[in-house]
Amino acid sequence: MNITILDDYQDTIRTLACFGKAAGHHVTIWNDHTKDVTMLAARLKDTEALALIRERTPIRAPLLERLGKLRLISQTGVYPHLDVEACTRHGVIVSSYMAPGRPSYATAELTWGLIIAALRRIPQEIAALRAGKWQAYPIGTGLRGKALGIYGYGRIGAVVAGYGKAFGMKVLAWGREASLTKAREDGHAVAASKEALFAESDVLSLHLRLIDATRGIVTAADLARMKPTALLVNTSRAGLIAPGALEAALRAGRPGMAAVDVFEDEPVLGARHPLLAIDNVICTPHLGYVERDGLETMFSAVFDQILAYASGKPINVVNPEVLG
Repeated sequence: MNITILDDYQDTIRTLACFGKAAGHHVTIWNDHTKDVTMLAARLKDTEALALIRERTPIRAPLLERLGKLRLISQTGVYPHLDVEACTRHGVIVSSYMAPGRPSYATAELTWGLIIAALRRIPQEIAALRAGKWQAYPIGTGLRGKALGIYGYGRIGAVVAGYGKAFGMKVLAWGREASLTKAREDGHAVAASKEALFAESDVLSLHLRLIDATRGIVTAADLARMKPTALLVNTSRAGLIAPGALEAALRAGRPGMAAVDVFEDEPVLGARHPLLAIDNVICTPHLGYVERDGLETMFSAVFDQILAYASGKPINVVNPEVLG
């Protein structure tokens, strides 16, 4: 089969142990990124199985109409970037392993890396030291005894909360009632309201899925309630925050800092994003789930789905009606 892998920015997939599963197939890997339909159509014209790294490239009807040889899209996780209905119309199977019950520990770990880096101003002090300066920024703050707000106590939020407890922080959770019940069972406090969560948190970390109901759920008014010493962390989705609200809030001084791993339009190239120009923000290029063990697990499932299709027994099929 002709297999194509898109958006392997760090040229990692061919170095994974699971890449051996693709032996005997013709694999093409693209390390750059494009959303241009004409360019994608040219790159994918002979592709029979398309392997995606999460949600990096949207696959919609205008592209699918030009991919006459495509028979399978293999990926893991949720699929808001896929037009599943159009895939079905064009006879394309979507296989997506959902890893039930397994949180992204890598994302939780990066969240804590960002929290500590932001509060202790680690990136700024490293840059200053290399420039010949010593302790050049206002003094940072520690974690013990502070309030950690978790907005969205799901699989990742629960892990982040557990790490916070290990640091001696008081955890405050907010979200759907079912998740708050779980937070209580885990021994954490629940905020009196969404407004209280934003007002009382010293560190507030977002861990919500981006769906229609949560898009823009963090408003300018929410951010204005935060302490001038507080830190907002977003390793989930940029669309959870109302457009432009975070930049304006940071310039107004509430919250005092932000740590961001996600952007509305990715990848961000040429430093063309307003958050990158704000001193009290640290940003990373969507590294949350991007680590070797996680990609090994992810692409082991991706290749298993391709091999299952090749054997005539597709698995983890999102659109089973196409099998008819």
